[in-house]
Amino acid sequence: MFRVVVPARFASTRLSGKVLMPLAGKPMLQWVYERARASAAAEVLIATDDERVASAARAFGAPVMMTAAAHASGTDRIAEVARRAGWGESDIVVNLQGDEPLMPSALINQVSELLTARPRAAIATLAGPIQSIEEFADPRIVKVVTAADGRALYFSRAAIPWDRDAWGTAPAAPALSAAARRHIGLYAYRVGGLRRFASLPPSRLELIEKLEQLRALENGLEIVVADACAPPGADVNTAEDLERVARQLTCGGEKS
Repeated sequence: MFRVVVPARFASTRLSGKVLMPLAGKPMLQWVYERARASAAAEVLIATDDERVASAARAFGAPVMMTAAAHASGTDRIAEVARRAGWGESDIVVNLQGDEPLMPSALINQVSELLTARPRAAIATLAGPIQSIEEFADPRIVKVVTAADGRALYFSRAAIPWDRDAWGTAPAAPALSAAARRHIGLYAYRVGGLRRFASLPPSRLELIEKLEQLRALENGLEIVVADACAPPGADVNTAEDLERVARQLTCGGEKS
């Protein structure tokens, strides 16, 4: 059994109010909620600090928990929900961001099942292939390197792993290595690990890379990674993203 919490704030640096912007006749947050409801989750909650978001969520039938406004991340918001709801240390909660209207529910199930299968891990997440040299070099696309057993070794905005021999001698960019994988920002947490993570101060590498999952690695929390069983679909960060996703939803391109 697992739960899904959708952390949804109104303020957004690049596209304020995006979680309530209309997509094919529904607010974006409703598409996200429906993706979560289509999974095997026992419970789906919206966590927000904004009454506009809460009101919209209640209007389409979603349970809402109002949380503190001071949270630095969705992870911190979910930790508050877990504490106030009294969830057990071994319970599993999936963090589904409020700007992921195309996230297949199969991936929500997969990340929960991955954590269930790895009892020593505190966190599970997913990865996928990098499609081009441009993606590999793009600092907006987070890369992940794992051990043979799937444990995350490092996440970075840099191009990792770097094939020294191929890139050092080739006259042109070589083919991408199969080891080059992009991180998909869907997480499952054991509540005990989530509480520990949220209690820790931002770490050195986290502050350098601006990637909060590095805080977990630097403090010995195990993160397990698997290849996603389906493409995750695009998230929404800009007005252009919103238009592109709206076209996909209008044409029936959503994933289930």
